[in-house]
Amino acid sequence: MAEREREAATTTRADGRADEAIARDAELLSAQLSQMRERLFPPSAKKALRPFTSGEAAKLIGVSDGYLRQLSISGEGPQPDTGAGGRRSYTLETINALRRHLAAQHDKASPKARQYLKWREPGEHLQVIAVTNFKGGSGKTTTSAHLAQYLALEGYRTLAIDLDPQASFSALLGYQPELDLEGNDTLYGAIRYDELRRPLREILRPTYFDGLTLVPGNLELQEFEHTTPRQLAERGARDDLPFFARIGAVIEEVEADFDVVVIDCPPQLGFLTLGALCAATSVVVTVHPQMLDVASMSQFLFMTADLLAVVREAGGALGFDFLRYLVTRYEPHDGPQAQIAGFLRAQFGERVLTNAMLKSTAISDAGLTKQTLYEVGRENFTRGTYDRAMESLTAVNGEIEALIRASWGRGR
Repeated sequence: MAEREREAATTTRADGRADEAIARDAELLSAQLSQMRERLFPPSAKKALRPFTSGEAAKLIGVSDGYLRQLSISGEGPQPDTGAGGRRSYTLETINALRRHLAAQHDKASPKARQYLKWREPGEHLQVIAVTNFKGGSGKTTTSAHLAQYLALEGYRTLAIDLDPQASFSALLGYQPELDLEGNDTLYGAIRYDELRRPLREILRPTYFDGLTLVPGNLELQEFEHTTPRQLAERGARDDLPFFARIGAVIEEVEADFDVVVIDCPPQLGFLTLGALCAATSVVVTVHPQMLDVASMSQFLFMTADLLAVVREAGGALGFDFLRYLVTRYEPHDGPQAQIAGFLRAQFGERVLTNAMLKSTAISDAGLTKQTLYEVGRENFTRGTYDRAMESLTAVNGEIEALIRASWGRGR
């Protein structure tokens, strides 16, 4: 095996066709990923969300299991699927239909109606959350995916935007970029500078989570980093909308259809990230509690501040409802990590989220099949491991949800 690897490396160097060798590897890997998806999600080779038990559905809706059972017995409202022994199961579509049904029984502006249907009201602005850091491995995409899915499970109309050319966010939400997307199918198609620009509504993709819509990503997003300098050099001769305002402008096109937007930013401080920060109403910065990561975050913050100051002087509107640092992949029994987490809290106070995203084999194992913890059942893991991970995820995302509600002037 070692001999074959040496021969392959020597051949690549000798013929000067490293690009072709890399392209072959890319095609091979893509084909294998496609086969894996077909094995994991037959017959359509698309992801599907598992049904929820009556207890899980009741908790999501905010009623007792007994009340949900009574609705089913009386035939009131959308009905669950019934299996062997009369066991009821609910799809997320059914859960959301029940939310609308129960909310309709109360005055639209009443606290009870809002408890069931959490959509934002007139006067409550669209919440756009940019999840960012330019240090790889900080848990940015995992955080974005779990946050977007959590908000959809809680009943918010959620838009997920993948701004990372590597498109891991899209993969977690059911799309394999090189197979499922053609040209102009990412946000780049809506913010490009030429006549091929498309309305964002044409780019939106449904997901297997009812209430969660995706703007997928792939390598063409990188084109924005290449075309923007040319546009700046031409002083916007063909388009008056500056680069930093383009993402916010296209999000406004679909604003009425959503309550929250979650943007997974690329791990670099380029034009896409700056555009996302200018479009954002709030920011979550993920940080792994290791000294090198904290040092990297320091440089990221310096660079971000300098670049945003330039954008503000150029007329960009900057102001966040909240800016929070999220400690990710946290191991509470690791002494150095605990020290660094404490250091961050001492420096930034309440700007560090109270809850941390724990490092968990349950999250890692779910990721092996391109799933999140919200998609897999408790029975697939050691219960203690699953429960600790789920408790951590729900605490983090619940804290962010509370900040969203506070930005709308609502209580928890």
